[in-house]
Amino acid sequence: MARILSIDYGKKRTGLAVTDPLQIIAGGLATVSTSELFEWLQAYLAKEQVERIIIGEPRQPNGQPSENLARVQQFVNRWRKAVPSVPIEYFDERFTSVLAHQAMLDGGLKKKARQDKALVDEISATIILEDYLRSKK
Repeated sequence: MARILSIDYGKKRTGLAVTDPLQIIAGGLATVSTSELFEWLQAYLAKEQVERIIIGEPRQPNGQPSENLARVQQFVNRWRKAVPSVPIEYFDERFTSVLAHQAMLDGGLKKKARQDKALVDEISATIILEDYLRSKK
């Protein structure tokens, strides 16, 4: 089997997570500069088999689109044209940043570590992927 990769797409930074090849466990992969994301993903796909990509769909708590949705849609459209062999699909990402901060607190991370926005993005991507995997069971 191939891995499933998830993206927590941000204006400046993007968090990434990936499953094991059996698609059982989700784990943080990296946080990359959003301007380098497309090339980073292509390099990763050259080394690893990825079945699909799950990208967080940014919405406000009331379900309305957030300001970042237009940027995410541009990325998704670019990906679908350039790499049609690896499907990309949206998955609701509401509250993942809040859950990421809570996971950091529960994990006992010190305040300085909890302020690391790159770590928050990577944990958020992991939560998106875990939620996606749970929804498919």
